[in-house]
Amino acid sequence: MSQKTGGVRAVARKDLTRWQWTWKEMKRNKVGYFMVAPYMILFTIFTVIPVLLSILISFTDFNMLEWPDFVFLDNYINLFLDDDIFLIAVKNTFIFAAIVGPASYLMSFLVAWFINELPPKIRAVVTLIFYAPSISGEVYMIWKTLFSGDSYGWVNATLLRLDIITKEIQFFEDEDYVMPLCIVVALWLSLGTAFLAFIAGLQGVRRELYEAGAVDGVRNRWQELWYITLPEMKPQLMFGAIMSITNSFGFGAVVTNLCGFPSVNYAAHTIMHHLEDYGSSRLEIGYSSTIAVVLFAIMVGANLVVTKLISKVGQ
Repeated sequence: MSQKTGGVRAVARKDLTRWQWTWKEMKRNKVGYFMVAPYMILFTIFTVIPVLLSILISFTDFNMLEWPDFVFLDNYINLFLDDDIFLIAVKNTFIFAAIVGPASYLMSFLVAWFINELPPKIRAVVTLIFYAPSISGEVYMIWKTLFSGDSYGWVNATLLRLDIITKEIQFFEDEDYVMPLCIVVALWLSLGTAFLAFIAGLQGVRRELYEAGAVDGVRNRWQELWYITLPEMKPQLMFGAIMSITNSFGFGAVVTNLCGFPSVNYAAHTIMHHLEDYGSSRLEIGYSSTIAVVLFAIMVGANLVVTKLISKVGQ
């Protein structure tokens, strides 16, 4: 019966144009479109339209007080050829993203894999322990106390007591320490949404798949991971990758909370800081939109590359 119905539908489709067939399918699935309509409306209003407006405004000189004046590519030319601080921000952003993105992604998965092996009651407690730092508002106080620039800082006090140093180190005011410390704190805070998604994905893998794998020749846990677990978790892996990339390129809050704004000698100045500087402080909205568009393009490109790599998992 289903084959006959499928044949009739295929024949009917041949008699319709592409748009007629699409419209017919939309009417047939109107309940589904009605259910997703609220999300699509909100997504369009708060994401699609702002992105399009930002692209448009990036070609203008706009200060929010006067009518925008179109300058075409002048903002982009100035950004890449005349703005030395932006080039520093790009370098720092790529350093952060190259280290924090993959490391946090791998760390989130490994910790989730470890937690998934625990008994359910213990699993819930351990999950909370690992997840808590990413939602705590006072988490930066711990690191400021540890690396305080006076003798009351735990690290300085310990180093002085052991005679390793003779003078307190100003960790968050020394450009040699700023970047490494911010990267460490960012990794510590990285067990967030992606981490929870990985735990959910691991718990959703069907047990019978491992039994079938054992029959087909899967001999150890690493083979189970590569041939069974990862392919079954592709949606969660994709979501985690997007979240890791977004967080690593949107890196800024950690630096601002630890080192202030701007950081010493722009040692940890990122594209997000540059965007905040021109958008919030200087109110040069046209130029800040240009920075936002460039950051958006970088993030989209990185997501496409990672999506391509993850699609090969388990193949």
